[in-house]
Amino acid sequence: MALDRRLVELYDEYTHRPLDRRVFLERLMALAGSTAAARAALAALEPNYAQAAVVAETDPRIATRRIAFEGASGRISGYAAWAHGEARRPAVLVIHENRGLNPHIEDIARRLAVDGFLALAVDFLEPFGGTPADADEARRLFAKLDTGSVVNQARTGLGWLKDHERGNRRAGAVGFCWGGGMVNELATRAEELDAGVAYYGRVPDLTRVARIRCPLLLHYAGLDQRINEGVPAYRAALDAAGVPHAVYMYEGVDHAFNNDTSAERYNEAAARLAWSRTLEFLRKTLA
Repeated sequence: MALDRRLVELYDEYTHRPLDRRVFLERLMALAGSTAAARAALAALEPNYAQAAVVAETDPRIATRRIAFEGASGRISGYAAWAHGEARRPAVLVIHENRGLNPHIEDIARRLAVDGFLALAVDFLEPFGGTPADADEARRLFAKLDTGSVVNQARTGLGWLKDHERGNRRAGAVGFCWGGGMVNELATRAEELDAGVAYYGRVPDLTRVARIRCPLLLHYAGLDQRINEGVPAYRAALDAAGVPHAVYMYEGVDHAFNNDTSAERYNEAAARLAWSRTLEFLRKTLA
């Protein structure tokens, strides 16, 4: 049975405002009606990274590497994946949610590798020592991130992908939640970005939309009022600027519907459809 919508909305407030965990748990208990019900709701809402490996790290079809190097804007670290073989592959920068570089995002990189891409998931919390194990601490660190520095990190990641011996010198980006917003932001600031896919990401500064030089694919969740309120104006700005784009609204699903480690918000049908559209778009634009 689906959870009470109030519980889902409370969890979104907790993960995106963010709300203090003690306050969140008190409100969760009050809404759920009992300690047992609150625990059950939390288990359905919070990510379970034991479910993250759609493609195992030991999958014989791919190679994976932890990478770290000094970039122009500081140290860059991340997780790279690609399929075995000599063919040059289109490249994709994977931009994580506001929990940082975790097992689910690493699995997204491996999924892209299996589907024929060179993938790099950058840890944008590297300036603070990397993604912490505690998701609450990770979310707190995001408030300290400077957008300009994040864009520079992303551009350095794109450069790494474009220079990689297994790449075809073209690179796009796919991002989720916070990362979806950063794909939109990056598109307005990085001419070297060849394609962008944003999953339920906040819209960028609309005065910068005319600077976008790459095609965009935008996925939104029908129940995600917080993000969706900005979509009509963003679409109008993209139309006015002549930016090639496709917008898909997946009705009846929640923010983070692609994240299969969260049992309550994951929607298999919407996630599969959005992923198939993502792969088709990236293959076409990065060929």
